[in-house]
Amino acid sequence: MKKIRVEDAVGMTLCHDITKMVDGFKGPAFRRGHVIRPEDVEELLNIGKKTVFIWEENAGELHEEDCALRLAAMAPVAGAHYTAPSEGKVLLIAEERGLFRVDTDLLERINRIGDITIATLPDHYPAEAGMSLASMRIVPLVTQEKQILDAEALCEGRKLLDLKPYRPRKVGVIITGSEVWSGRIKDKFEPVVRTKMQRYPAEIVSVTICDDDLDMITGAARRALSQGADFLIMTGGMSVDPDDLTPTAIRRLGAEIVSHGVPAQPGNMTLMAYLGDVPIMGVPGAAISLPTTIFDVLLPAVFAGERVTKEDLIRLGDGGLCQKCAACHFPNCTFGRY
Repeated sequence: MKKIRVEDAVGMTLCHDITKMVDGFKGPAFRRGHVIRPEDVEELLNIGKKTVFIWEENAGELHEEDCALRLAAMAPVAGAHYTAPSEGKVLLIAEERGLFRVDTDLLERINRIGDITIATLPDHYPAEAGMSLASMRIVPLVTQEKQILDAEALCEGRKLLDLKPYRPRKVGVIITGSEVWSGRIKDKFEPVVRTKMQRYPAEIVSVTICDDDLDMITGAARRALSQGADFLIMTGGMSVDPDDLTPTAIRRLGAEIVSHGVPAQPGNMTLMAYLGDVPIMGVPGAAISLPTTIFDVLLPAVFAGERVTKEDLIRLGDGGLCQKCAACHFPNCTFGRY
């Protein structure tokens, strides 16, 4: 790209759009790729352009729109599409609901290259159809092609961005507590679960209220599994008191406990476990009284078919303290990033 006087640019090719603003009108006077004619010189001077940028042959440079298209092509995402370049950038738009994933290490390496800027929603973000997931562009009008080639090489064999659609799950709900089982108090957990499950392709196959009895709790879980449940939600008895039996019952099932307790509040005593491929969540009572807890944070991963790891739960600590806003804005807040 070379800067040149308008009078000397006749016969040369513009490498950028030139905007005209007059009498309330704003729009392109000349488009990128336009070959400047003698009659264009006066018009360019009238709109304040004494110089223009023209292409130099064999300079090894790419225009911002070509760069945006190349960046989009190196990071295809099923269930989403890229817009046409506008103002030098492309946007990634979700076509369906799902869990948005970002290879954050790869993203950082690409953004360190130089002129490339890729901005995304946070990793593990619960995306909705129509939502903008990422923006890609270079900062200057043109850049050396080598920068794009370097980015493409980094992405080879790796997935920078992904959108994992939610999968149907059959849910078994086990509610524990002698006070609920005996009828002394009304259960408040089932309505909460049913409301939250409406956001996902979930079918609740069973809801069982149990006394504080290990055999009863494990029996209810096994019956739910026999009815086809591939996701168990268990509540009640989730603290560290000796008579809180739900974690013990989950272990008796033969499940692998990923963690009992997470560095996040509310939902500090959340339990995450797996019985083979069946996720089991032990949900503390905070889910009844508060609009958002770690229960809400982990549900998208469960329905996207991701296996939550101990490392995932540890990363909840950074941003794991809910501010309990008067009006909950989750997931458009700092809570639950991992």
